[in-house]
Amino acid sequence: MEANRRRKRCALVFAALAAALALTAALNVSVGSVAISPAEIGDILLRRSGDVTRSNIIWQIRLPRLIMSAILGGALALSGFLLQTFFGNPIAGPFVLGISSGAKLTVALTMILLLERLRAVSSWTMVAAAFAGSLLCVGFILLLSRRLRHMASLLVAGIMVGYICSAATDFIVTFASESDIVNLRGWSLGSFSGMSWEQVGAAAVLVGAGLLGAFLLSKPMNAYRLGESYARSLGVNIRAFRAALIILSSLLSACVTAFAGPVSFVGIAVPHLVKRALNTARPLAVIPAVFLGGAVFCMACDLIARTAFAPTELNISTVTSVFGAPVVIAMMLRRQRER
Repeated sequence: MEANRRRKRCALVFAALAAALALTAALNVSVGSVAISPAEIGDILLRRSGDVTRSNIIWQIRLPRLIMSAILGGALALSGFLLQTFFGNPIAGPFVLGISSGAKLTVALTMILLLERLRAVSSWTMVAAAFAGSLLCVGFILLLSRRLRHMASLLVAGIMVGYICSAATDFIVTFASESDIVNLRGWSLGSFSGMSWEQVGAAAVLVGAGLLGAFLLSKPMNAYRLGESYARSLGVNIRAFRAALIILSSLLSACVTAFAGPVSFVGIAVPHLVKRALNTARPLAVIPAVFLGGAVFCMACDLIARTAFAPTELNISTVTSVFGAPVVIAMMLRRQRER
């Protein structure tokens, strides 16, 4: 009976996430400075007919942005879940631990150095720079974890690392050339605007690989969450497993930072909400649900960011913070009551 109840609950959660994904996708395509009716959208997407201007708006602006917000939102939520599994703490996330800020610093350096010599920087170069910055920050935090045994102290250290990296990025932007500042300023504030199909393809490949890797780690993750000793007794190589978690979480968060800039609170709030909804922490169920939840959350936040005060567009981190921060505060208060 209990197993049937869990399966029904999981099926209900996945159905709700799929419905929310379809609804937010439809709204993102139709709503904007130029409103497009469902009939027109159908003609443009299915029959490749209709008004040329509206067709270009959908195919060249709204669809790449919509797909990118879904891919990167899912990646960020999954990265947060992997870090929470690694550290055994629900507050751990790429933004809180300073990983996103480290990726932001290396991407800013790469953009300034390369844009002086080249007209454009490829998506793969941006991701590689962000991945290097993410790994550097994670490595530093792991070194600190040997001395700071208390998780609260480690999280504070991660926040301080993030502030240092953000300050260094702001310093670099201050002394950059005017042309570089225009590119850096918009990117560093976080946004899904200006996405191209080339970037969508690169992000899909990298995030898809990260998602597949997470699925392959689902069985050892299930054992690891019950304790390292238990995982070792089942034959899990703890050192290799922890290294794989770090590499995957860094890759996923690096993709987000490289393409959209820093996006806050998604990696903490979404895994918490999804696990609460599923009422289970089993990775095989949580991983796809977290990815879908992150996609829906970022798509909805992006819709609000570009339409709430149109024609002015808000930074994506502004909206995700408004909705994500209260979830984190509520989670902390609930954990305090349970002690």
